[in-house]
Amino acid sequence: MKNIVVLVSGGGTNLQALIDAQNSKVIKKGRISCVISSNPDAYALERAKKNNISTDVIRRKDFNTFDEYDRSLTELLKSKNADLVVLAGFMTILGKNVINEFRNRIINIHPALIPSFCGEGYYGLKVHEKALKKGVKLTGATAHFVNEVCDGGPIILQKAVEVKNGDTPEILQRRVMEEAEWKILPKAVSLFCEDKIIVTGNKTEITL
Repeated sequence: MKNIVVLVSGGGTNLQALIDAQNSKVIKKGRISCVISSNPDAYALERAKKNNISTDVIRRKDFNTFDEYDRSLTELLKSKNADLVVLAGFMTILGKNVINEFRNRIINIHPALIPSFCGEGYYGLKVHEKALKKGVKLTGATAHFVNEVCDGGPIILQKAVEVKNGDTPEILQRRVMEEAEWKILPKAVSLFCEDKIIVTGNKTEITL
């Protein structure tokens, strides 16, 4: 049984999707052992506590340098015996220490079909604003491993979502979450825990 540590910063809707998936046995051979927040007031912490999941807080501003923060986060994750780290709305950049220590063991969910609308500056509603401005007919979400390039790690799963007439960024954001993010993130986590993801270079192969 692999230990899954989820990093959060806000409301924790993706965390809730993972908790629900765990409770309904969608996630196999893994369990959420800890939720770590960059924000002590994040509602995601309450979601964890309601489900008897241990919590911790680490704030970037409590460290003098980014390197100190990076090393401390790495050690915190190691102390939690993390087999897999999941970014569920975590709004702090990860440093090289964390990425190297947990190479191909950090999964992020991005609210677009990478390589579209991704990279530095593309987060939250901004992603959906850009998609609507471009006039795309399909958008979606991508579950991927994290590397040194923002949104540049190996892609695990993607799911397309229709863009509809009259969509606002908020409406589109909700549809992408409901139809894509909350479905493929738990599935990607389960695939990892079941050792069904093979990474070669910057590509993945899902084994059956």
